[in-house]
Amino acid sequence: MSAVREREQVPEGRYGRSADQRADRRLKILGSVLGVGFLAMVGWFGYDYIAEQDISAEVIKFDVTSASEVQVHLEIRKGADTTGSCTVRSRAKDGAEVGRVDVAVDGTGRSRIDEIVRVRTTAQATSAELVGCSAR
Repeated sequence: MSAVREREQVPEGRYGRSADQRADRRLKILGSVLGVGFLAMVGWFGYDYIAEQDISAEVIKFDVTSASEVQVHLEIRKGADTTGSCTVRSRAKDGAEVGRVDVAVDGTGRSRIDEIVRVRTTAQATSAELVGCSAR
């Protein structure tokens, strides 16, 4: 008669968590902390970017008046005493830039300015766009 010993198994859950379960829990906690930290960082950078925008603008509409000119209706929002400039450009059908103008924004006490800007072009333009604004 050969004596085969069967290994005795301890009852599951009786002696606490296994090493794998403890490691899984630690990884979940670490992942949660890192995820919250990453979301906070993205939120901070987003807020900082928006808060630093002293001047913002938007092209309401544009009209190609001739082969050498585009009129752009620009709406500018800014602080009451903020000065700076906004850059508008126009492009041809093939995407090449054919005109560019910098629009001065003065600190006249107004926080919203509607302005019609004339952009001289070197060829027939098909579009006009706002490149960006910067405060001084």
